[in-house]
Amino acid sequence: MEDILKIIFWNNTVKDYLVFAAVLVGSMIILLIIKKIIVVRLKKKAATTATTIDDSMVKMLNRFILPLMFFGAIYFSSNLLVFTDSVSNIIRIVTFALIILFGAMALSNLLILLFTGYLEKKNRATNVTSMKWISVLIKIIVWICALLLFLDNLNIEITALLAGLGVGGIAIAFALNSILQDLFSFVTIFFDRPFEIGDFINVGDMSGTIEHIGIKTTRVRSLSGEQLVFSNNDLTNSRIRNYKHMKNRRIAFSVGVTYDTPSIKLRQIPDMIKKIINDLENTKYDRVHLKSFDDSSITFEIVYYVLSQDYTMFMDVQQDINFGIKDVFDKNAIEFAFPTQTIYIQKQ
Repeated sequence: MEDILKIIFWNNTVKDYLVFAAVLVGSMIILLIIKKIIVVRLKKKAATTATTIDDSMVKMLNRFILPLMFFGAIYFSSNLLVFTDSVSNIIRIVTFALIILFGAMALSNLLILLFTGYLEKKNRATNVTSMKWISVLIKIIVWICALLLFLDNLNIEITALLAGLGVGGIAIAFALNSILQDLFSFVTIFFDRPFEIGDFINVGDMSGTIEHIGIKTTRVRSLSGEQLVFSNNDLTNSRIRNYKHMKNRRIAFSVGVTYDTPSIKLRQIPDMIKKIINDLENTKYDRVHLKSFDDSSITFEIVYYVLSQDYTMFMDVQQDINFGIKDVFDKNAIEFAFPTQTIYIQKQ
């Protein structure tokens, strides 16, 4: 029996092959136990939680980490045998390629998972298209790094390759200057969040509701119904009014009455308008003052707040105030002023 164990095949004894087989089978059994018991329990426990992050972590462990551990067990078991230089080199290259392959997939998925979890923690809604492009960008970066690491492990000189990529990148950057500006602006919009889908914004003399945020353009639905298309670079370089976070709306407007209105009635007008505003819901009175003596009117300035960002509610409140002012002026015989001129003609 001892003589059989000493028989040599391909530079290894039978005993060496048996030890290799025993270590490999033992490693596989341990990994299968981990997969059947630990992973299954983690999967059941993750199913009971409210978040989806732990479910994704278990799925990533099952798809990437365990296969990587299987290949690692084969590689380390093969170190117990003696191979020729060419075979050893092939085994090393194949093993490292598999480690790079599964490692890059695991890392890219982990980064995307962490990024998604960060957005969920911040309670920030994300456009599906935007998240898709961010995921693609993360994968591109991870796979480029993985490829360079693999080439470096093969003793391939990557300095010249990096230099070529740098020169080529500069040429591409000049050729795609406009597109890259919009791309970087998209990244700025994605992380800084000056607006999100569903926000009502005003840009210059144009306004509307955000419908889509893309890599190059953002689409806005205007109040009149047409779709406005802005380049992302234009938006990040513009002054944007975002009405989503407006807790209340300050309104200031003026009312003019005629000069023949008696002083006693002029003194009553602020209290009249104050009562009209206070009697309405979702409003907060600020002030009413006799502001100025204009060419054809005595002008009162009225300031109040609508306790909502809804534009329709603001217009409803303003309409009710206008009706109330008209009713109370009619009741007290107070006339609204309008542009008039009185001409006095003196006969010589």
